[in-house]
Amino acid sequence: MTDQPTTDVAATGTDWVAVAAELDAADPLAAFVDRFEPAEGVTAYFDGNSLGRPVRGTAQELARFVEQGWGTRLIRSWDEAWMRWPEETGDLVATAALGAAPGQTVVADSTTVLLYKMLRALADAQVRADPARTQIVLDTDNFPTDRYVAEGVAAERGMELVWIEADPASGVTEEQVAEVVSERTAVVLISHVAYRSGYLADAAAITQRVHAAGALVLWDLCHSAGSVPVHLDAWDVDAAVGCTYKYLNGGPGSPAFAYLAQRHHTTVRQPIQGWMGRRDPFLMGPGYEPAPGIRSLVSGTPPVVAMVPLRLSVALLAEAGIDAVRTKSLALTDLAWDIVASWPAELGVTIASPRAHEQRGGHLTIRRHDFAEVNARLWEQGVIPDFRAPDGLRLGLAPLSTSFAEVVSGLQAVRDLIS
Repeated sequence: MTDQPTTDVAATGTDWVAVAAELDAADPLAAFVDRFEPAEGVTAYFDGNSLGRPVRGTAQELARFVEQGWGTRLIRSWDEAWMRWPEETGDLVATAALGAAPGQTVVADSTTVLLYKMLRALADAQVRADPARTQIVLDTDNFPTDRYVAEGVAAERGMELVWIEADPASGVTEEQVAEVVSERTAVVLISHVAYRSGYLADAAAITQRVHAAGALVLWDLCHSAGSVPVHLDAWDVDAAVGCTYKYLNGGPGSPAFAYLAQRHHTTVRQPIQGWMGRRDPFLMGPGYEPAPGIRSLVSGTPPVVAMVPLRLSVALLAEAGIDAVRTKSLALTDLAWDIVASWPAELGVTIASPRAHEQRGGHLTIRRHDFAEVNARLWEQGVIPDFRAPDGLRLGLAPLSTSFAEVVSGLQAVRDLIS
């Protein structure tokens, strides 16, 4: 896919402020915007796909945690609640955002650590079942962490990386996957939504294609969870990993989640064997015996404090409903697309994201040669998009916390600077 040239439809005299007002008035999720903490000096926040805004009440919930669960109950809270939080919080995320039945998702560790655990575990399971399966498939434009982790696992296990040459303006297609998977493929690692362009991969079709080759698939859901409906069980996905600080509003450094389909619980064994993932952690006995089920993915002490904001935000997402969130997400990016497309061609801005809804995730990327400088100046004005080299400005429009009027005012600031 190539960048979409902008077209000058400004001659229609569209009053974007009025358009946004109508959209906000008709928006069934409009009230959710005020359920997030306000940011003084910020007039437009376009970086919800990097760091979501905090839900109102997060500070109070954290204070209550400190005063009661930690401050009053002290060590007793581990037995009373915290020990079960990795699985419980995982189930909350799975129900609200992943389309997964309980008992298959856990919240623990960072995205990088969970990616390593899952990729290494799936690869090892495949090699044990068939020593000829020594290839890991991924794409050249996947997020750096995914590529780096795959390189490390391949080096550790003597495996081979097979690269799909992905167009940075689009993403990985079923046809590209079909060309490279074979009887030697162990695992295919792909991002559901491409971090540059926002291209939405056909997860169901790709998963089916991977399985037809006898391989397993690991989906990166970092730019999907909380923005795009995901149906891990229905798609027959093997495993998935995602962060919680973007559309799930868990806060900076909030723990990631990992999904492992129940059919793999007895054959896939993660490599970081810590005491909290043992069958009976307080026995302190010799040897490692993994806990049954999804608990086996836990290694060390769970990041309990960091789960407090996440649990609050996931409850908000469940209240809104992921389908309603997706509807608004598409409406927000449609509005942004139409506004940018109305700008004169001589401004030199192109759109590097898919136009079709079925191919577009939750963010829109626009390109211009000087957007690195423009981004810095926008930040000074309280308009916060996200720059990605070499020339992309990402518009991460988080549906629950973003109004249509905010889209108009923020893009007007962009146009004013480049005009």
